[in-house]
Amino acid sequence: MSGTLYLVPTPIGNLGDISPRMAETLAQADFIAAEDTRVSVKLLNHLGIKKPMVSYYRHNTSTSGPAILERLLAGESCALVTDAGTPAISDPGEELVALCAQAGVEVVSIPGPCALVAALAASGQPTGRFTFEGFLAMNKKNRRRHLESLRGEERTMIFYEAPHKLPATLADLAETFGPDRPVSLCRELTKLHEEIIRTTLGEAAERYQTEPPKGEFVLVVRGAEPREEPEVTLEDGLDRVRALREEEGLSLRDAVKRAAKELGLSRNELYRLAVED
Repeated sequence: MSGTLYLVPTPIGNLGDISPRMAETLAQADFIAAEDTRVSVKLLNHLGIKKPMVSYYRHNTSTSGPAILERLLAGESCALVTDAGTPAISDPGEELVALCAQAGVEVVSIPGPCALVAALAASGQPTGRFTFEGFLAMNKKNRRRHLESLRGEERTMIFYEAPHKLPATLADLAETFGPDRPVSLCRELTKLHEEIIRTTLGEAAERYQTEPPKGEFVLVVRGAEPREEPEVTLEDGLDRVRALREEEGLSLRDAVKRAAKELGLSRNELYRLAVED
C-alpha cells in the first residue's frame, strides 16, 4: 500500500501561526521534502522535531520528484514544505502533487498560512471572485503581455512581487489598468512591520519611484468595472428573424425559435410580433 504526501504550510513570518495539526504531521511523517533544508531545519528545531530531509526545489524537480514518488509508492509518508506558505501554490510542489495524482498516491492538504488569502481578506477589495496571477515575468515585454491579457478582467487580481521589481511592476499596472484603479499593497504580512496600503495604482507607482520598497509584497488590484450590455429588444429579435429567413431560408417558426434563443427573448412574444410583421 502506498504512503501519503502531506502538504504542510509553514509560517510566512510569525511562528505563532504553526497549528497543532501542522506540527503533528511533521512529527509523524517518515521524511520531509523541503524547498531549502537549511531554512526548514530551523523550523523543525523550533518544534523539537528531528526527521530525515530531502531537497525538493524548482531546479531539481525532474530528479527529486520521481525519487520522492518512489518512496511514497513503497509505503513511506512524506511532508512537503516550502520556505514560507502553502506548498504547491505558486510553487514547484504542484509538479509533485501531479505526479502523485497520476500514480494514485493520496495527497492530503493541511490548511495553514497562505499570503494570497491573508492579503485578499484584509485588502478591502471585493473578495467574491478573484484570480491569482502569482509573480509577473521579469522581462518587460512578457510582463506587459501578461497584463494586457488581463485588461478587461472584472475579478479582483492578486500578484506577488519582490521589492526590487515593485516600481516597474506598479508602473506597468498603472499604464495597463489606469492610474485611478484601486489597489491594496500588503507588505510583510504577519511580521513585525506588517502594513497594508490602500491607494490607487497611480499613487502607488509615484510613491515607490522615490521611496525604496522594503519587504515582500502582495498586490491586490480591483477588477475592471462590469461592462454594460445593451438591452436587447423585441425589435432586435424581429430583425434577427428577418435575417435568418432571408439568409438561411428558415421557416418563420424555426427563425423565431433560434432568434429567441440567441438573444434571450420570449419565443411567444417574438412569434406574435413576427406574425404581424
